[in-house]
Amino acid sequence: MLENILDSLNSDKAEDVVTIDLRGRSEMADHMVIASGRSSRQVAALAEKLAERVKAFSGSSCKIEGKDHGDWVLIDAGDVIVHIFRPEVREFYQLEKMWMPAGSVRA
Repeated sequence: MLENILDSLNSDKAEDVVTIDLRGRSEMADHMVIASGRSSRQVAALAEKLAERVKAFSGSSCKIEGKDHGDWVLIDAGDVIVHIFRPEVREFYQLEKMWMPAGSVRA
């Protein structure tokens, strides 16, 4: 699932994609993916296309929150939680700092 999600985001030109391993740290999911889109329109389009692809390769629909606004979209794909932000919203919330293991350096 994770590789399919990353392939989808990369093929749709998501920017600054980060994967965080949550195994052993959270029961909500195994991985968190954080990515950016250049505009509200691109953020919504990335989320919509990703949801379509998740359904195509897993057979189940994912839950989506925030697509109408396009500032921050949350996609629950089961074992993978995906956050897609506009860059300034991502900078404000800084989820990477909250979830990355201590001592990690963001590439």
